[in-house]
Amino acid sequence: MRGSTSNQNAMCSYVSLEERIPKHHPLRKLQRIVVTILATMDKEFEAV
Repeated sequence: MRGSTSNQNAMCSYVSLEERIPKHHPLRKLQRIVVTILATMDKEFEAV
């Protein structure tokens, strides 16, 4: 190869979303609501 090589590991993130979002962040409440709603729609999803 010509020229210098650069390591691009800094571009990748290996931290899970669970670690990134604080415990009491509003997104967590929204996630529980969405999961509950989607669970009630299981039969509709299975039909598709």
